[in-house]
Amino acid sequence: MLFTEDKNMMKDSFKTGIGFGITSGVITTLGLMIGLSSGTESVLAVVGGVLTIAIADAFSDSLGVHVAKEFENKHTTKEIWESTLTTLLSKFFVATTFMIPLFIFSLQTAVIISTIWGLLLLGCFSYIIAMNRKVTPWHVVSEHMLIAIVVIIISHYVGFFIRNTFI
Repeated sequence: MLFTEDKNMMKDSFKTGIGFGITSGVITTLGLMIGLSSGTESVLAVVGGVLTIAIADAFSDSLGVHVAKEFENKHTTKEIWESTLTTLLSKFFVATTFMIPLFIFSLQTAVIISTIWGLLLLGCFSYIIAMNRKVTPWHVVSEHMLIAIVVIIISHYVGFFIRNTFI
């Protein structure tokens, strides 16, 4: 079951997987897209990178969640697997959504659209987190957005540095 006996409360194991999957899906995929597009200016490289993130990194993150939950030694086997599979599916789904603009628009436009999409998704999810925790949303949203923007900026300049240094 996705929800606890209190039908209004999502199980913690699913919250873990969804939260990790969405956040990592946005931050990792945007960082990779922006770094690769700045470094290569190749749609093929960016599509390949996003697909790799959607598969390899989704499995890697879900295994990381699995091992972390096992190490905590306070979860049932079922809860551990719920977190693991929810992380895998949510990370895969979120990462693959970033490929859609790449098939429709030029690389530069697709990266801009993907950046807006990623920040919107992260902002909305951060707002939900704040409401769930019953705290002021602006602090949670701004904290998460700041981290994402720092990753975007660093990834852009790393890609630019690599292109100018090695190509």
